[in-house]
Amino acid sequence: MRVMVFVKATEDSEAGVMPSHELIEAMGRFNEELVKAGVLLAGDGLKATSHAKRVAFDGPARTVIDGPFAETRELVAGFWLWEVKDMEEAVAWVKRCPNPMPGPSEIEIRPLITPEEFAAWLDAEQAERYASNRAQHAGL
Repeated sequence: MRVMVFVKATEDSEAGVMPSHELIEAMGRFNEELVKAGVLLAGDGLKATSHAKRVAFDGPARTVIDGPFAETRELVAGFWLWEVKDMEEAVAWVKRCPNPMPGPSEIEIRPLITPEEFAAWLDAEQAERYASNRAQHAGL
C-alpha cells in the first residue's frame, strides 16, 4: 500500500523559519531508517506558500493566485511517499518520527488510489492508455 504522508505547515514554517540543526539531524536519521526498511519512496520539504502559486479552474477559465495562502493548518510544509503493508504500519512509522516543527504540529497520512481502483473507473481505451503511462513512469 502506498501512502502520502503530509507534514502540515505551522506559522513558523510559513514564515520561512528553518529547522534547527538538531531537528535536521534527527529527521535525517529517521529518513535513513525509512530507507533501510524499504518504506521511503520519495520525500522533501516545501518552501513557504509565499513562493507558491495556485491555479483556480472554472470551466475553461484559469486564474493564477499568488501565495502566501491563509489557513496555515491546512497547508503542507513537506511530504513523504511511503510503501507500507497497511495503514497501521504507516501510523507506527509516524509515531516514531521526530516532531517536524519546533512546537505543536500534525502529520496526515493518506492512502493513494491503487492502479486497479483507478482503472475500474475507466473505459477500455482509457485503461490501456493509463497502464501505458504508468509503465513509462514506474519509477515515480
